[in-house]
This record gives sequence, C-alpha cells and structure tokens, in this order.
Amino acid sequence: MNKTIAMIAATAVVTLGAARAAPLPEANPDDVGFSKQGLARLDSFFAREIAAKRVPGAVVAIARDGKLVHYKAYGMLDPAKSTPMPIDAIFALASMTKPMAAVAGLTLMEQGRLPLQARLSDYYPGFADMKVGVPQADGSLKLEPQASPIFIHDLYRHTSGLMYGGRPDSSSPLARQYPDGVAPAIEGDTQAFIDRITKLPLAHQPSTEFEYGFSIDVLGAVVEKVSEQKLGDYLAANVWQPLGMKDATFHPTDAQRPRLARPFTNDPLTGKPQAIKLLDTPTKFDCGGACSFATVGDYIRFGQMLLNGGELDGQRILGPKTVHHMTANHLGPEIKNKVANVEPHRGGFGFGLSVAVRTSEGLSSVPGNPGEFTWNGAYGTQFFCDPKERLVVVVGTAAPGELRKYYREQVQDIVYGAMTK
Repeated sequence: MNKTIAMIAATAVVTLGAARAAPLPEANPDDVGFSKQGLARLDSFFAREIAAKRVPGAVVAIARDGKLVHYKAYGMLDPAKSTPMPIDAIFALASMTKPMAAVAGLTLMEQGRLPLQARLSDYYPGFADMKVGVPQADGSLKLEPQASPIFIHDLYRHTSGLMYGGRPDSSSPLARQYPDGVAPAIEGDTQAFIDRITKLPLAHQPSTEFEYGFSIDVLGAVVEKVSEQKLGDYLAANVWQPLGMKDATFHPTDAQRPRLARPFTNDPLTGKPQAIKLLDTPTKFDCGGACSFATVGDYIRFGQMLLNGGELDGQRILGPKTVHHMTANHLGPEIKNKVANVEPHRGGFGFGLSVAVRTSEGLSSVPGNPGEFTWNGAYGTQFFCDPKERLVVVVGTAAPGELRKYYREQVQDIVYGAMTK
C-alpha cells in the first residue's frame, strides 16, 4: 500500500509545465510564510485518497500575497479512460458560479442600474404575486400573501423565500414542489424558468430566513434583463476576459470538452450511481446559480481579484468598497441563519452577497479568521479567501457525493497547518 501511494505521489502530481502559464506569479513557500513540508501533506493526502479510489483526482491552487505557493494536479481527469489530470482541467463549478453572477450584478449596481433595494417585481412582475406556503398540522399548505416584497438584496443573500428541490438540508414540505438546481436550465430558457418558479409558493416570508435556493439564478436573469445580454456574454465582457479567465464559460466548446473533469460512475461511499449531468447535457440558459465551468487557474484569479478589493493586474472589476460590502455579513439578527445547514463546517458563518462570511473565532470545524469569505460547488469544487492572511485557495475535484464535504474540511486543515506565520 505504501509503495502504491509513493508511486501515485510520484506520477500523479503534475506541476506547472509547458501546458499553461501560471495564473499568478509564483513564490517560494518559505518567503510568504508557508512550510514546504506542510504543503507536501497535500500530496500525501491526495495520494492516499486516489489510491483508495475515493476521488479520481484534483487540482489545488494556493496563493498568499498574490503569489502562488502551490499549484498542482493529482490523479485522473477521467477515471473511465485513465486520463491523467492536467493542470488546466476544466471543472463544472456548480454553486461556485454564484459569486461570479453576483459580481456581474454588483457591476450593474455600481453603474446605478441595479440597486439592492429595487423590487424584484420591477424586472419580473410575476414575483409580486407569489404566495408564501405555510405548512399546517394536517400536512397541507396555507398560502399567505407576502408581508413585504422580494428585493434584489434578498436574491444575493438567499432571503427571497425561494428554495431548491430535493436538498437533504431542507426540512420543508415545499421542497417537493421545487425542481433541483440545474433542471430548469436543461429544460427551458430564462423566461421559462421565471414562469415556472413564480408559480410556486415561497418557503418563507421575504427577508426573514436564509434558505439556499434559486435566488442567484433569478439574479442572473435580472442581470440579463438590465444588461440586455446573456449572463455568460455579460460576464465574459466584464469579468472573465478582463481577468484573463480563458476557459470560464457556460457552454464548453468542442476544443474544451476533452479537459472536463469526470467523476467515478459510482459514489465511493454508497456504491450508488453518480454523475455530473452538465458534463454531457447542454443548458438552454446561463443559470447563475449552478451552470458555469472554469479551470482552477481561472478561479484563483477571480478570488485574487476579490481579495485585492476588486482589481487584478491593472484591471478593476469592482470598487474596493463594493467588495467590502459584498463580503460583509448581511444576515442581521432578525434573519434566521441556516448557513451551517448547507455546509456542516460553516458554524460561525453568516452570509454576504453570494458568499458565506466567517463572523467569529471558533465555532467552525475548520481554521480561519473572521472576514474569511467562501463558497463551494456541489460537484466537488471549493474556494476560500482569508483577508487577514492574504490567502486564496481554490480546489477542483469531480466528487459530487457527500465526500466533497470531507475534502473541503481536510484541505482547509492542511493549508492552515502548513502556515508558519
């Protein structure tokens, strides 16, 4: 077993080579407060996991002070074909799409075109007529009018009352009426999605409870309405291209498809079939909540831009005060905070404008500092930024089962354990 692990560590770790330029300047770990031996624990960790056939492979990027201290690929891109994982593998980002869609919305806010206190019904009138579903003792639903309207602010912070269907973290009987996260984008266009979602009851009164769901998908539809562009086209012009995020897209091209990271056909924990549907099923609209793709190198540039206060390499995407507002906690004491229901290690976190925000020391099961902002994707991707430590970490795996949550915790533990100052 030890020999197998050593062999995988030697052959499955692909450092940056001729395939791609580094997404950020590189630095010696010792020069920016990291231990090389500590970072080598990532190599050992993924070697063990790959040898045990728990994950096909991974790409990990770590930057401190704007410089890469770790940028490696491990294992396999496609386990069915035994294709080695390239450093420029493209991952289905799932909910890591959300922070990018939010940045699109915030650029419009800065232009005076999309204020947080605008009513959602100003853009899509059907939301004004949605009723709130209140479960009754006999299992029925009582439909009540909205006590206050849904604001654009509610979309960013998941307090709109919209939800996802089929999520294990939801105890609501309303979940049976809602589709899963990518179903609307596969089945119809933006207007079909809006028509479908506005016929459903809200899970809560607007502005009262954090409920993870379709809020950012709706925000993406609002961005389309305001900008008069598809969300992907707006992001390409205003975020992706300025930042040099070369592979970020909602619709992988034929040239990109061979670099898509694929999961095992069966969940290693349960043995049940698993798949990432979007790898082979095109979407009919650019869903801002779940449907984009990018490389780890692309996303670390996005994260570094946010950590820098909205600018990277002379390209300003947002003003620093806007980024500060985005990464502050927007769940006041009057709002029920259920962030830790979605991510079990999110104790001590609130939620900002599309990112979870650490609000206190302790409580969380992973190290970090107040002010950390972060989110993850259901297919196995992760990013977090710690402003106090000037740290950005992005991880890509194709692990759509519950194991993805294990990798999120383990990687964060190893990264902080490798810091020497």
